[in-house]
Amino acid sequence: MLFELVTPSVQHAFEVVGIFVFAISGALLAVRKNFDVFGMAVLAEATALGGGVFRDLVIGAVPPAAFVDLSYFFTPLVATVLVFFLHPQVERITAAVGVFDAAGLGLFCVEGTVKAHQHGLGLTASVTLGMATAVGGGVLRDVLAHEVPSLLRWDRDLYAVPAIVGSSIAALLLHFDALSGATSALAAVVAFTVRLLAMKYGWRAPRAWNRRSTATEEI
Repeated sequence: MLFELVTPSVQHAFEVVGIFVFAISGALLAVRKNFDVFGMAVLAEATALGGGVFRDLVIGAVPPAAFVDLSYFFTPLVATVLVFFLHPQVERITAAVGVFDAAGLGLFCVEGTVKAHQHGLGLTASVTLGMATAVGGGVLRDVLAHEVPSLLRWDRDLYAVPAIVGSSIAALLLHFDALSGATSALAAVVAFTVRLLAMKYGWRAPRAWNRRSTATEEI
């Protein structure tokens, strides 16, 4: 159990909320791309579950959790229906969606790191899979929508970095045998906070030193 301070049902509720918010972002992108309802559902599912499915396949936890617990699978479909009918209203609360998305990122990067370590991976590999759990769905979403993944674009606020920070803290806690409900929650909160600060202040990763290109954005 990752967060020992909460019951399994509460942890499951947190995970479902995180999946729901990730799915919202996928469905909204589909609307902007003028996809039909099936395309909306595909992007919602990919965004919400892609990172976790990738992690589970790598560590050999098959079938992936998304196909064992159907609440994980059906939650993105609920998000799709909501966006299908109410996408103008949902677009207007993107700031709130961004906050919940940051919370989901914090939760999933820590949970992914711990689960990978529990399946025998070293700390470095566990950090990598923790980050992949948090951001993998977004990468898959952008690829399916024929866009450069957001985490690779310099003109987007830091996204992968907060996940790496949270995963690294979780790995250090595992290394020093200090992981508990409180400390794992702290790692998730740090990742959440870094992401919120990046959103508020527009933090971005640096580009190549002394680069010659004058391009402002890769289209």
